[in-house]
Amino acid sequence: MAEAERIIGTPDSAGADESAASDGTEAPAERPRGRRRIVALFTVALLAYLLDLGSKVLVVEKLEGREPIRVIGDLLRFDAIRNPGAAFGMGEAFTIIFTCIAAAVIVVIIRLARKLYSLPWAIALGLLLGGALGNLTDRIFRSPGVFEGAVVDFIAPAHFAVFNLADSAIVCGGILIVILSFRGLDPDGTVHKD
Repeated sequence: MAEAERIIGTPDSAGADESAASDGTEAPAERPRGRRRIVALFTVALLAYLLDLGSKVLVVEKLEGREPIRVIGDLLRFDAIRNPGAAFGMGEAFTIIFTCIAAAVIVVIIRLARKLYSLPWAIALGLLLGGALGNLTDRIFRSPGVFEGAVVDFIAPAHFAVFNLADSAIVCGGILIVILSFRGLDPDGTVHKD
């Protein structure tokens, strides 16, 4: 968390940047730019969350307890399963820990969003936030109980683990962050070369 705060800055340091301006024109120009990126982050997060939630409701209603649906022959099928563990079904005994990690990721992204001036970073963090919220919703509200719920997974490629749209959003957001980091684009919109 300290590294993320160092890169983006904390919300407490936002006022210091604005007061450091020598004239009153620079600070107002920064505010709309920052708000647009926050709106982008939360729009992407909301879209990812709603798509995940809607797909899980549909899967539980129409597919759970039934035969898998073959989408592309033997290469891809939809098969409803409940996953109490992490990715690829690992760590079933650590459901509460995964719930806490997802909650911490959400808090860090929301806390750091104020200093976000890069649209690509807003999209990446929005995907992470939406995916984390989607799986956290399952952990909190699905059986067997609060903070121990099993995540609904249903996308089943051949010879791979079953996953859901929240997992896809998290992976895509993570890949985008790696690409942005390699290109030297910081979340505050600056470009650096190492």
